[in-house]
Amino acid sequence: MSATYYFAIVGATDSPLYEAEFGVHRSENKHLHQFVVHAALDLVEDALFLTNACYLKTVDKYNDWNVSAYVTPSNVRLMLLHEARSEDAIRSFFTDCHELYMKTLMNPFYEPNSPILSQAFDSKINTLAKKYLL
Repeated sequence: MSATYYFAIVGATDSPLYEAEFGVHRSENKHLHQFVVHAALDLVEDALFLTNACYLKTVDKYNDWNVSAYVTPSNVRLMLLHEARSEDAIRSFFTDCHELYMKTLMNPFYEPNSPILSQAFDSKINTLAKKYLL
């Protein structure tokens, strides 16, 4: 049985840009996953004062879940809700997701700080999740 992961990209103005679930899909927990991740945003802001690194590791815990965060230089937050997992795998996942997000920003048809609706982006995020998390 595989673990459940919830991944979200949150814009600089705290607006959700993208979200995805990987692993075991439990639709009754989706709103709880969103709540836990978005509740951790304040802890991400606090952690930014303690380091200048993009990868903030685990910023919050809720029951058996951990919330890890990665903050881009433009203050876009990549958030991952997960059970205990290798820090190296999560860091690699975030780094590749950040690169993919940067490529999306360079697309002249993408409006910055708007939801990412691209099927290609979603497919590539799922591929990264399979590579590093599942």
